[in-house]
Amino acid sequence: MEYGMSAAALIAAAQLAGSEAALAAPQANGIDFSIMAMFLRATTVVQCVMLMLVLASFWSWAIIFDKVLVFRRLMGQSSRFEDQFWSGKPLDELFERIADRPTTPIERVFTAGMTEWRRSLRQEGGLIPGTQARVDRAMNVAIARESEEANRRLSYLATVGSVSPFVGLFGTVWGIKHSFEAIAMQQNTNLAVVAPGIAEALLATALGLLAAIPAVVAYNRLSADAERLTGGLENFADEFSTILGRQIDRQSDDHTGHQKNGGK
Repeated sequence: MEYGMSAAALIAAAQLAGSEAALAAPQANGIDFSIMAMFLRATTVVQCVMLMLVLASFWSWAIIFDKVLVFRRLMGQSSRFEDQFWSGKPLDELFERIADRPTTPIERVFTAGMTEWRRSLRQEGGLIPGTQARVDRAMNVAIARESEEANRRLSYLATVGSVSPFVGLFGTVWGIKHSFEAIAMQQNTNLAVVAPGIAEALLATALGLLAAIPAVVAYNRLSADAERLTGGLENFADEFSTILGRQIDRQSDDHTGHQKNGGK
């Protein structure tokens, strides 16, 4: 009975010791190697580098989430507008409904084209010469504005993706320099002397990669989404311009026939 109780006590003690060892895993020889502890032990320069990288990564993720949601919403809205555009309803009716408050890029392109079209109508029903070119130019200007808006803040992701590794490397080099200075001051080449400084320095490199990798991946994906959105606007403008071109030719033929009948 006593032997069994002793064995149970030993097992419990071993389990307790194992759990305590697991909790103390980040520490070695009384030195805490947790991320927060390494940050607090780092030099001021390395701390500034780490803070810059963390803030850059945070802002990158904010831009990524915002752009993903915006592009997803715009794609859906563009699809619904095209369904209305090709539904067979009069374009004047569609224009009257959205002219005062176009909310999506494709609506603004359509509004720009229709606005220029109506400005080119004469009171007697004809069209001012050069209407087709002016309508195309108005839609191209609208597309350029929407493309600029779609690509806004993407350059920040590109900058973070290209610069962050080098910023982290600078922090690493500075931290290693500080470790070698500690060796010279203490005149001790023991690895335990330089290990904390090297660990802190490598943390800066890790933070640099942590900021750069998502930024590069997101930049490539979001740039492709922006190009797809702009390409959809250009295709819509070409189709709309074709419709207006047929209308211009029809009115031109009617006007020519009217003149011939009037001449007779």
